[in-house]
Amino acid sequence: MLDFFRQRSGSTKDDVLSGLTVALALVPEAIAFAFVAGVSPLIGLYSAFFMGLITAVLGGRPGMISGATGAMAVVVVALVAQHGVAYLFPTVILCGLMQIAIGLARLGKLIRMVPHPVMLGFVNGLAIVIGLAQLGSFKTLSPDTSLPAAERLVYLSGQPLILMLSLVIATMCIIWLLPRFTKAVPASLAAILTVTLASVAINNSVKTPNGEHVLATVGDMLQTNTQAAQLAAAEASIVNPTATAPTTTPVESTDMAVTDEGIAVTESNNVEVSISGGLPKLFFLEYEMVPFTWATFRIIFPFAIVLCGVGLIESLMTLTLIDEITETRGKGNRECVGQGTANLICGLFGGMGGCAMIGQSLINVNSGGRGRLSGITAAVCLLLFVLFLGPWIQQIPMAALVGVMFMVVIGTFEWASLKMFRRMPRSDVFVMVLVAGYTVLMHDLASAVILGVIVSALVFAWQHATHIGAETTFNESGSRTYQLHGPLFFASVTSFKDLFDVNGDPEDVVIDFYYTRVYDQSALEAINWLAEKYVNCGKRLHLTHLSPECRNLLDKAGDLVEINVSEDPHYHIATDRLA
Repeated sequence: MLDFFRQRSGSTKDDVLSGLTVALALVPEAIAFAFVAGVSPLIGLYSAFFMGLITAVLGGRPGMISGATGAMAVVVVALVAQHGVAYLFPTVILCGLMQIAIGLARLGKLIRMVPHPVMLGFVNGLAIVIGLAQLGSFKTLSPDTSLPAAERLVYLSGQPLILMLSLVIATMCIIWLLPRFTKAVPASLAAILTVTLASVAINNSVKTPNGEHVLATVGDMLQTNTQAAQLAAAEASIVNPTATAPTTTPVESTDMAVTDEGIAVTESNNVEVSISGGLPKLFFLEYEMVPFTWATFRIIFPFAIVLCGVGLIESLMTLTLIDEITETRGKGNRECVGQGTANLICGLFGGMGGCAMIGQSLINVNSGGRGRLSGITAAVCLLLFVLFLGPWIQQIPMAALVGVMFMVVIGTFEWASLKMFRRMPRSDVFVMVLVAGYTVLMHDLASAVILGVIVSALVFAWQHATHIGAETTFNESGSRTYQLHGPLFFASVTSFKDLFDVNGDPEDVVIDFYYTRVYDQSALEAINWLAEKYVNCGKRLHLTHLSPECRNLLDKAGDLVEINVSEDPHYHIATDRLA
């Protein structure tokens, strides 16, 4: 990590200013993820407000920012497309209830099962994903109407591209250089304000041939995405003319309507969109209520489970990352309850749900935000933008926000991991590359973490399968003693059985488990199998230094176990029999 992510003392001023910086960066993210989910941009903004505010107050990680995220959006898009936006809100509410239950059950500690190579792969893959996501800001709508909707978004070229790159570089330079002179104002906030003033001056003096802004702003991004969504919907209706036309719900403007898919159109078919809106309302006052039936539950339950898992995994991974950066420790179980409560209330007020946002959390940390006030400020400022400052916020150039996110990418990527390739075990390198590659290719952070944990567990089991051995000795009476070493679990059972020569052993055999841990049911069954073999051969077998749980759970050993209370170990075995 770069030095600007390192620990620094928090203050009220830093929290407020960093919260304002995060709020500015949240606007385009919330709008973009709303389009991904197929809902109105205002739903994304309201979701970011509720998620950010409630998790800042109730969550387990001060300084971490939550909001509407792409990970959640890609899950609900299928639900909205198949069943309509009315089914989204009960799904988010059910997701919140599940997350609260997980937190109350204290299952947040399971994040400790994530190995460090998985964490490295997750962070590096995430940095690449964040960087690639910024390339979309370099696209505009092509004037060529003959192109299909999927190809209408094209990359900038010529003067607009040069100006865009120049302001992106200027933003990054301000963030890099300003802390060397003063830390009174967060560098990211200063960069956004400075580049915004420059962008307004350029846009007022230079225009494209068709009269548009030469530098794309947040408002331009919203307009472009809306036009692209309209074109895609129109193209789909031509391909499938029997599809039911989307119904419209009137909004405050007398000449505008918003479809269930969140596409705002005017009567003249000219795109006119804005982030301005009123206070959020309970969803059943705005949308038709879905029936509370078993059929509805069967529809929303699978989506709620996936949302619950994705949200908690991404939030807990973000918590771990912020812990590492700030050298403090958050509370995983409290974060689960906070995320669940936020999703519950977010769903009640017609939101799309969300979880922790790694990019915005890193912006907050970079800007000096360490306390809960930073998250509260970000959420409140975001609502104020929607209520009062929409036209002003829409003037922020995308170049400034892209520059901020590029600096986040540079600070997020673990550059030291590139130097560790030759020193790390090959298995750890494989896991790290696998997680990073899956994150980049599939854009699914939760699945990448789960995959990494599974592969790491399999590698661990394979490596320790042959680590069990035995030292054999004979005493003066001719008895043979097997002194076992290494873990005894499902993967090492075969090696354990191969250690013994049942037919060649003398009539009296001692197996000493003093240096061996018995881990699971497979190990217990292997001991039972071995005891039965010796008994069937008419030989006396003594099992020593087994834990009390082992002795109670062995079916075949019976009186063969010698109990030595002063030396026998005390540990528990992960087996269903204890339940």
